[in-house]
Amino acid sequence: MGAVGSRTVLVTGGSGFVGSHLVKRLLERGYEVHSTVRSIADPAKVRPLREMQEAYPGRLSLFEADLLTEGSFDEAMSGCRVVFHVASPFRMPEKIKDGRRDMVDPALLGTRNVLAAVERTPTVDRLVLTSTVGAIFGAYADVLDMDDAVLSERYFNTTSTVENNPYHYAKTVAERAAWDAEAAQGRWRLVTVNPGLILGPSLTPASESGSLFLLEELFKGYFFYGAPDFSFTTVDVREVADAHIAAAENPDAKGRYILAAPTMTSFHDMARILRTRRPRDVRLPRTALPHWPVRVLGPAFGLTQDYIRGHLGIRFRVDNSRSVSELGISYRPIEQTVLDHYAAWRSQRAAK
Repeated sequence: MGAVGSRTVLVTGGSGFVGSHLVKRLLERGYEVHSTVRSIADPAKVRPLREMQEAYPGRLSLFEADLLTEGSFDEAMSGCRVVFHVASPFRMPEKIKDGRRDMVDPALLGTRNVLAAVERTPTVDRLVLTSTVGAIFGAYADVLDMDDAVLSERYFNTTSTVENNPYHYAKTVAERAAWDAEAAQGRWRLVTVNPGLILGPSLTPASESGSLFLLEELFKGYFFYGAPDFSFTTVDVREVADAHIAAAENPDAKGRYILAAPTMTSFHDMARILRTRRPRDVRLPRTALPHWPVRVLGPAFGLTQDYIRGHLGIRFRVDNSRSVSELGISYRPIEQTVLDHYAAWRSQRAAK
């Protein structure tokens, strides 16, 4: 276990979709875990963490912290060697009212507040930041300009703005701020993980995560008339948790790691996987939708023509080799991820 304190780590956003899986994995591996949540008084959000506290007595401490409040991470970070900065809002484009207020401020100011706390906390020697593939590209069309049209860690998103794709823009400026802070000092190292669309079983019932919302639209039958030709880089939440831990434990881990399967998955692929389990569910689309109705109707669903032009019908390959060779990630089949995601979603709906 090493010296006291060397196994103490902080997870920001521990009640979220990724954070709760990461906390659970860390406890299973014998770490002492500090976790921040926005409100300890929110029983639905905190229940999974409370259950982990019972399962691992004395090993998980919860702290309230707000991304926008300066100094609010200091107490939680005290004595920690590794900080996993996971907390950051993710919403689908149509759910964002004000890009700067809803996305950029929490992502950038939150990251800056965590970085400032790291500067003040001498025990920290590694920061693992949860970024996204969206910090590598703005629209899918950007990837087509990369070498061999393959997504790789070498690129930074230069096309998103606060008006056009505020989520990708927010994560890009937050990741750049972290790299700038790392370059300005010599005590701690930064590693970023850049996942695609994160799917899989949720431990937390009340998640606002955009990835869960997106599949919920599929499950509820929004696309029963046909699946629009949008594809996603996908990764299982359990692989994302493992990659964070490997990024902390492997002394040679450095730079950015794409976390995504080598091939993309479309809405139509997901529906086909789900129909193997629910063959008669009329809500699941049986056909792929031609492009023209999506172009015509997309704006009614909050999709701009720009977004449609930059994503509809576009697929590319992903170079995830660094995550495999350096972090030891083996990607489970997308079928298993989608079915586990669906099973967890159904059981949570039944419990309500």
